[in-house]
Amino acid sequence: MSRVLVVEDERKLLRALERGLRAEGYEVVAATNGDEGAALALAQPFDAVVLDWMLPGRDGLQVLADLRGAGRTVPVLLLTARDAVEDRVTGLDAGADDYLVKPFAFAELLARLRVLMRGRGERETVLRAGELEVDLLERRVLRGGEEVALTQREFEVLVYLLRHKDRAVTRDMLGREVWKEPAYTLTNVIDVYINALRRKLERPGRPPLIRTLRGVGYSLRDEPCD
Repeated sequence: MSRVLVVEDERKLLRALERGLRAEGYEVVAATNGDEGAALALAQPFDAVVLDWMLPGRDGLQVLADLRGAGRTVPVLLLTARDAVEDRVTGLDAGADDYLVKPFAFAELLARLRVLMRGRGERETVLRAGELEVDLLERRVLRGGEEVALTQREFEVLVYLLRHKDRAVTRDMLGREVWKEPAYTLTNVIDVYINALRRKLERPGRPPLIRTLRGVGYSLRDEPCD
C-alpha cells in the first residue's frame, strides 16, 4: 500500500483528500501546518507528498527546501491557488515535481500522483562515491561496509557534497543550500563540520575523500573501489 503525506491547512479540503485517497487504497498521513508536515516528511518514509503552498508555520516552499536539503527525493505535488506562470516556475524550481492549481478535480490529482509514483522506483535513493554509500531513505552512511554515525547537519553536508561530487563546492553554496543563510554569517562553522566529516569518514592509507580547494571550497572525490 502506497503511503501519502497530505499537508493542507484547509480542514474541509484535507478531510476530502483523506477520504478520497483512502477510498483509492492509499495509506494517508495528514498534517495541517508546515512545521508538522516537515517533521513527518523527514522522519517517516512516504511514496508521495501532497503539499499546500500557503501554510501556517513553514510555507510549502520552506518545507520543500527542508526535504531537498536533507536529500529526500520523495515526489512532491504542490497545491496552490497561485496560477501565474511565474508562480509555477517558482514552485518547480524550489523542488516540486508537479503543480496543481486550486480548485482542482480529484480525478486529476489522482492521475498526477500515479504519474509521480510510477517513476518512484527509478529515483535515486542511494548516493555513492567509491566505497562510500549513503542511503537517503534510511539515512545510513557506510564506508567500506562499515556504518558511520553522523549528526543531522553532518549528513546534510555530506549529501550535498555527494550530489556535487568531483566538482568544486564553495562555502557560499553550502551556506545557502544547507544552512539557508549567507556563508559570511557562519564564520568557521562550515569548516568545523567539514573537519568532523573527515575525522569520521577518512581511513588510514586511503587518499582523502574530501579535498580542500584553496581559496574556493571543497570537493568530494569519486574514488575508485579496490
